[in-house]
Amino acid sequence: MNEVSNSSGVDVIVPCYRYAHFLRECVESVLTNSSSKVKVRVLIIDDASPDNTAEVAEALVQKDSRITFVRHAVNRGHIATYNEGIEWIAAKYMLLLSADDYLLPGALARSIALMDTHSEVGFTFGKAVISGDSGITGQPDSSISNGKEVEPRILSGVEFIKRTQQSGSVNIVPTPTAVVRTELQKRLGGYRADLPHTGDMEMWLRLAAHGSVGVFESCQAVWRRHGANMQLQYYNSQRQLPDLEQRKAAIDCFYKTCKSVLSNPEQLHRDLLRPLADEGVALAGSAFNAGELEVSKQLSDFGAEIDPEVTKSFRWVVLACKRGLGFRAWRTLQPVVACLRKRQNSL
Repeated sequence: MNEVSNSSGVDVIVPCYRYAHFLRECVESVLTNSSSKVKVRVLIIDDASPDNTAEVAEALVQKDSRITFVRHAVNRGHIATYNEGIEWIAAKYMLLLSADDYLLPGALARSIALMDTHSEVGFTFGKAVISGDSGITGQPDSSISNGKEVEPRILSGVEFIKRTQQSGSVNIVPTPTAVVRTELQKRLGGYRADLPHTGDMEMWLRLAAHGSVGVFESCQAVWRRHGANMQLQYYNSQRQLPDLEQRKAAIDCFYKTCKSVLSNPEQLHRDLLRPLADEGVALAGSAFNAGELEVSKQLSDFGAEIDPEVTKSFRWVVLACKRGLGFRAWRTLQPVVACLRKRQNSL
């Protein structure tokens, strides 16, 4: 394992699989964040891409000595690739930046300045501009209010965990904006192979259990949303039941590994699971409306299992009434119910 430096540098891991056409812009966005106060190094890891990733990466290496390139002979998957990068890191701070995303100007300088000043902060994150087929969503200058820059906030670890719960127990950290203190990352370990789709969510909760979190109002990076995004393909399956199951697994893993350093960990665990139960019942209602009766049952069973209190909710009662009527009868009544709701909302 590389010895961690005390200087304010940032080592950036750029995992790449079939993103050769994005790679140059990603790496150059890191290099242009470099300054006399921000020293950067970049590690490109090509996970056996079938495109010309290796050709693009080798050209970048030839132009700049701060870039290192590694190519896998066989595909190892994203978790193993991330952890390989974490092993390589030696700077005071680190960032995991997918090759299809890129940094905005000043992102690293803002993060380093905050973390150098506040040693209790384990990681920082900000907003991300979403770039998709329909254009860009987000305001890169959203940190400016009434002509003044909005100061970053420092949340305690518990405050961050509660904010995650209040947001529906989803991952609230745009990964390309998250700069992590390397010493803490090395001490707590890398990403978990049994959480291929929610490893990032578990990571932020784990880090927050051991330190404070810096939050910027500024947009720190651009996240590209496109058809090849692994998480988008995953979330579209089975009315999101696999996503709910992976988020529960992340929360359970966080609880198991961090309960010894948290106050009232059982309550935090229950609070984090409750939104998943609510979401499961809501999705069960939508699945029933679509005639997906088995999926509806799986979703509602999931919700009731992790939080029995959800069976007392209004959503659960409505779902039970629909099932009592049966799908055909409910389908007949749906237009009438929709009309009544529309009239009520217009009053």
